[in-house]
Amino acid sequence: MLTDDDRGAGPRASDDDHARDRAVRADAALGEIEWAQPPEGTIVGRFEAPSGTLAMWSMGDHEHPPVVLVPGVTGSKEDFALLGPLLVQAGYRVVSYDLAGQYESADAGPGAGGGYDYDLFVDDLLAVLASSGAAHLLGYSFAGTVAQLASVRRPDLVRSLTLLTAPPLVGQVFRGVRAIGPLSRVTTAHQDAGLMIWGVVTNKNKVGPKRLRFVRDRFEKTTRESVDGIIALMRRTPDVAAELRALDLPILVATGEHDLWPVQLHAAFAQRLGASLAVYRTGHSPCETAPHQLAYDMLRLFAHAESEAS
Repeated sequence: MLTDDDRGAGPRASDDDHARDRAVRADAALGEIEWAQPPEGTIVGRFEAPSGTLAMWSMGDHEHPPVVLVPGVTGSKEDFALLGPLLVQAGYRVVSYDLAGQYESADAGPGAGGGYDYDLFVDDLLAVLASSGAAHLLGYSFAGTVAQLASVRRPDLVRSLTLLTAPPLVGQVFRGVRAIGPLSRVTTAHQDAGLMIWGVVTNKNKVGPKRLRFVRDRFEKTTRESVDGIIALMRRTPDVAAELRALDLPILVATGEHDLWPVQLHAAFAQRLGASLAVYRTGHSPCETAPHQLAYDMLRLFAHAESEAS
């Protein structure tokens, strides 16, 4: 660490400041990757869950503490291709999977005549957690709600909880989305799902060509029924903040300055949960655009959780 004499006049930077700066620089230097290509050392497998067979990636030493990363609607395990290896390098084992009906888990889902509900996704997640052992859990976007419900139902399986750009509202959460919030009051779930898909495939997020090619290919496998079903669930998001806060579980709410929901909503959400808040100079997908910064904050959360447990 530099001393004041080394730096000249001014306050001394802490190790924390230097580590954050390194993470910011590493994220700024990110280039395009082949998103469908598993990171080196990844085990590509299948997991038999209550809803059916789920596509799964696992990486890292099986003896290391587990981290479970859960993608959101229209997402997949590949969304963590940059984040996962950073957690592995820090001494953790990482598991991620495609939600039922999504991408390579498209054949999983409700039985004949059934519909998508929260229990379907929570039961799958709890089965993964039971298989991995008590884990540090991240839920991305819609999966943040699923992760909250799973944590309340089986707190013994969750060491810490990271909510990455998760809906910060309850009930009809689209009412708080920038620009289109008022429109969501008169649209249907099917129309909202169509608007989301249109925005992704027409690259309203302005991602690079390799990322765009991957997400377009992913839609070829993802079932429209699962997207419609999840969007319908997001229009009736349950409120479990009081139950979560009562668990005294270490929680991180992480978001981007340009997320779908304004930062002030995420800040209020974090306060309700008794959680810490991290905000990055990015949009809805910090796991893709700010993975080093996100990993840094998650590892601090893990350390806190592990010190509390000891």
